[in-house]
Amino acid sequence: MILLYRIILKIRSLYQDLVKQAAIKVAIHQGMKVGENLYVQGIPNFGSECFLIEMGDNVTIAEGVSFINHGGDGRVTKRIEKYKDGRTFGRIKIGNNTFIGKGAVLLPGVSIGSNCIVGSMSVVSSSVPDNSVYAGAPARFICTIEQYGDKLLANNTVYPLELEKDRKALEDHIKKNLPHTYKPVRK
Repeated sequence: MILLYRIILKIRSLYQDLVKQAAIKVAIHQGMKVGENLYVQGIPNFGSECFLIEMGDNVTIAEGVSFINHGGDGRVTKRIEKYKDGRTFGRIKIGNNTFIGKGAVLLPGVSIGSNCIVGSMSVVSSSVPDNSVYAGAPARFICTIEQYGDKLLANNTVYPLELEKDRKALEDHIKKNLPHTYKPVRK
């Protein structure tokens, strides 16, 4: 039975990868600008106007990120005479070496700088400057990338780096050696 589950999961993974690659190719064909080394987890949602999106080099887009390049709210207001001509469109720009976390929503007209991290489930409604970490709904400044890097080093999970070449060995090492410590309760 486990073998059947593994086969099903493998087929699902291959299907999702095919859909992801197709979505990226179609978006680029429609005018989305992408730098070198774009990494996308899962199936991206580049919105209906992907030609309004520009990404730099070494950008990582986690699973479930949504690019909203126009306001669908016009479907309501255009039926009200006074507001019938109101429309919202906006470009979305992501700089170099930037990570967009799982489930983030990027709204029209935002620019996310280089060397940035946008936290999972964030709603980016205003631009994010270079070298910063933003998170929340709406996304707000958390810290600089240098402060984040210092925290990362202070809480570093130490393991032999050569294990990164063998995912199974790395997982086995972490499972066996990662301490059972948890973050304290906030008051």
